[in-house]
Amino acid sequence: MGRIGVTPVAGVTPVLSVRLRGAACGQPAHLSPATWQHGGVTAATHSTLFPQVPDSADAVLEGLDPEQREVATALHGPVCVLAGAGTGKTRAITHRIAYGVRAGILQPSTVLAVTFTNRAAGEMRGRLRQLGAQGVQARTFHSAALRQLQYFWPKAVGGSMPRLVDRKIQLVADAAAACRVRLDRGELRDAAAEIEWAKVTQTVPADYALAAAKAGRDTPRDAAELAQLYSVYEDLKRDRSVIDFEDVLLLTVAILQDRRDVAEQIRAQYQHFVVDEYQDVSPLQQRLLELWLGERDSLCVVGDASQTIYSFTGATPDHLLDFRARHPGATVVKLVRDYRSTPQVVHLANGLLALARGRAADHRLELVSQRPAGPEPEYTAYADEPAEAEGAARRIRDLIASGVPASGIAILFRTNAQSETYEQALADVGVPYQLRGAERFFDRPEVRKAGIALRAAARFGGNDALLDDTVDLPSQVRAVLSGEGWTPQPPAGSGAVRESWESLAALVNLARDFAAARPGATLGDLVAELDERANAQHAPTVEGVTLASLHSAKGLEWDVVFLVGVAEGMMPITYARTDEQIEEERRLLYVGVTRARARLFVSWSLTRTPGGRPNRRPSRFLDGLRPGTAGATGQGAAGAVGGIERGTAPAAGAARAAGAVPRRTQRVPARCRVCGRTLTDAGEMKLMRCDDCPSDMDEGLYERLREWREEQARLSGQPAFCVFTDRTLMAIAETAPEDARELARIPGVGTRKLRRHGADVLAICAGQEPTDEEIDN
Repeated sequence: MGRIGVTPVAGVTPVLSVRLRGAACGQPAHLSPATWQHGGVTAATHSTLFPQVPDSADAVLEGLDPEQREVATALHGPVCVLAGAGTGKTRAITHRIAYGVRAGILQPSTVLAVTFTNRAAGEMRGRLRQLGAQGVQARTFHSAALRQLQYFWPKAVGGSMPRLVDRKIQLVADAAAACRVRLDRGELRDAAAEIEWAKVTQTVPADYALAAAKAGRDTPRDAAELAQLYSVYEDLKRDRSVIDFEDVLLLTVAILQDRRDVAEQIRAQYQHFVVDEYQDVSPLQQRLLELWLGERDSLCVVGDASQTIYSFTGATPDHLLDFRARHPGATVVKLVRDYRSTPQVVHLANGLLALARGRAADHRLELVSQRPAGPEPEYTAYADEPAEAEGAARRIRDLIASGVPASGIAILFRTNAQSETYEQALADVGVPYQLRGAERFFDRPEVRKAGIALRAAARFGGNDALLDDTVDLPSQVRAVLSGEGWTPQPPAGSGAVRESWESLAALVNLARDFAAARPGATLGDLVAELDERANAQHAPTVEGVTLASLHSAKGLEWDVVFLVGVAEGMMPITYARTDEQIEEERRLLYVGVTRARARLFVSWSLTRTPGGRPNRRPSRFLDGLRPGTAGATGQGAAGAVGGIERGTAPAAGAARAAGAVPRRTQRVPARCRVCGRTLTDAGEMKLMRCDDCPSDMDEGLYERLREWREEQARLSGQPAFCVFTDRTLMAIAETAPEDARELARIPGVGTRKLRRHGADVLAICAGQEPTDEEIDN
């Protein structure tokens, strides 16, 4: 077997390496604006529980807004999607993959979609399945690398692969003991986190102290002491023939660098890559991605620098922000239509970022809510932390009494230590809750037992007296689960019994919805659905208020959100001292705000315990935003607007060598030429007027343009909208341009279409016959 050790690898910052054996001898269809404009769009961040699989590739595109649609149809070359919170990024990229597969442009087995959590990967697989794109690999970086490592280890290294340890705490403890360093459990966690940071930033033990100082890390122990601990930790792993999760990436990188045959085999398998949450990529993950890609550029990345909240783990938004510099020919699509939150919530979110500083803030996106108006966020100061928890619990009890489901409410806090106070407060008022980050739904004992019982009933139900009086699928499930502890009414109180009942109730509700969506479905069909959901970690809704830290709430959303403990010392946290750390805390609060769909409650307490000195003040991040503070408008300099930017740089290699960065286009707000209102809707921006404002369109010219477009579409074998969309034709008929310069100013024309169709369009506008010539630019 090849030796495993920490050594420099040629051509890359030092990483864990292995001593290796020698190598053995389509076009989209027309989309009517009415399907997505003015509230008619399918909610960008939601899908129905059991949607029908689209019957064609074109049907996959239905309901996407123009920018999402651009993402879905941009299937070639590098693509960068800058997606604000709630703008439907997962929807856009899953429809992109599904459209490519259904149109026959992408082969499912050649696509690798990468994200950062098993939950997100499972959600992506579930959505792709609903869109009819089975066979696409959607995995975390670690999961994808582990599969490759397990497969290629015998060939590249020889022998059995070392055992993977789930948690490194015990190894760190043993290393500390060998170094004669006493660490309590908290210090062990901190030391393990430092080792993880060093490895994902490809820092070897000898370089740790210098790298930590350069990065401005607040190390939990003396840096030299941690470097020694890190070195002994690596020695212990080698001696025991085990590897940790970071080694999975490091070893995969080493093999791909040193074994060309292995790299070529993987590149032959995976030819198209999609990376979600790209702002959270570490240097090590970026290196692995580059090795997967090789010299190709079939890459789509999606992210939002304003949601970078894991830099303490080695994540950096630089790869996202530098994407155009590395890929000058990339298409960049900005998603800013927020389908999740009301204008009032979006206003606060935009205001938070308007006061931010730093590189991520320079690239922030200005969200535009697509939802009806809702209530203003509420701000409340409490005397102490127990009073704050009791106040939140009472409000939640009243909300549930008014009809808001408990599963649509969340309490979000900065640290997990704050959870206990809120658990007790909710229990005191009889409100069920669930802890985010606790045991996964399908791993719960009661859910496992329920699955076994349902599977048995599906096989042998004809001999089960429990099912004698059942008339449909929901009643069958209720009958089976009644033997596992489900009752029509929940048990009193909270705790383990109530949590178990909530899990079974979620299965009962799922069966009801499944039967409604698929009439005639059998118990066996439901069991198959549960198996698929378990594989995708697509859990049904558990009816309880969610308690979660702000970090674990990333990627989730609720109708009502309580942001608690928003006070100095907690938000920003006490140990955030540098400007970069403070700005990350601001982004963390931004993530919390943007989890709310409709109602947002922000609170803080003046002291920790009853009777304490009231010396706390609300978070500085709320200054100028909450009522009663100076400049409380929530507005600042405008962020980037939505839209599409296409790469126009010369050869990528030359541009990269020169360090070329595309010049940023200065944009000005589009205004209606009739009433002067600022336009944010893409269709209205093409017309340069509000839909409701009077049109001066030449109807006869519009019809002649439509007839010409139909002929062009027939000759080219493309859908008519690929020539010009209805909106662009309307804009042309309203403007009646007299020369190429006037025609080029109309949104939707562009250089390529101007050159190809400009002469024809100008001839038709002048009352002449089309010329079949091209305009020479």
